[in-house]
Amino acid sequence: MKHNAAPTEIESSPATAVERALNILEAASQRREGLTNSEISRRLGIPKSSASYILRTLERRGYLRRDLESNRYRLGLKLLSLGGETQAGLDIAEIALPHMRALVDRLGMTCHLAVVDQNEAVYIEKVEAPGFFKVNTWVGRRMFLHSTSVGKALLAWMPKADREALLHNCDFKRRTPKTITSLSRLLTELEHVHEQGYAIDDEENSLGARCFGAPVFDALGNVVAAMGVSGTLTQMDAAKMPRVAEALKETARRVSRQLVKTGAA
Repeated sequence: MKHNAAPTEIESSPATAVERALNILEAASQRREGLTNSEISRRLGIPKSSASYILRTLERRGYLRRDLESNRYRLGLKLLSLGGETQAGLDIAEIALPHMRALVDRLGMTCHLAVVDQNEAVYIEKVEAPGFFKVNTWVGRRMFLHSTSVGKALLAWMPKADREALLHNCDFKRRTPKTITSLSRLLTELEHVHEQGYAIDDEENSLGARCFGAPVFDALGNVVAAMGVSGTLTQMDAAKMPRVAEALKETARRVSRQLVKTGAA
């Protein structure tokens, strides 16, 4: 009897429940249209009964909201209130925002601001470009370092020891046929990025999209964020790329200078 009871005890342990709840929240954050109980169960390998219980709890506490027609769960407003204090502490986002808006007005392309968190780049600010084409990103979205322009910009100016530690755990997941999938190729790319002062994601993370990324530095000269602009291949054709790169680099330099003046970040 004791032998049969052990798996059940492990299955229902508080640590397991917490782990599952966090996995559910992370999964929901990656799907703007939300996820059903069945999808969550299949995707995360959680029994439907357990998933249902956790989902109801998260919904009741406001961390998730359920669409009554589709029964899909999306992130709730409670997470925004929790993240409010963290976001308020990100002085860099507040300082960068007006410069990002000016850059979007100038180029007509979406602009992001990203920082490193663990082994990923996380968007902490976004200014959407006008028009019909919308970039499927949001504040809080986590992105690969090796396949994005902001990720490569962050890596290129990062202290060598920090970069090596991050890349040691990188699995170089292939996002498109153009994704860099080896450490040697990425290191060569990062040397080029450092020389030219900006990074390019040329359909490496998403087909049909081209993105530029430039570093933002604090008063000590440390890279604390990367600013990026995203658009279609038509918006960023060969003739327009130099203009986009220079505008982005200049905007990132302005943010860096303001960070130095204010002592932020």
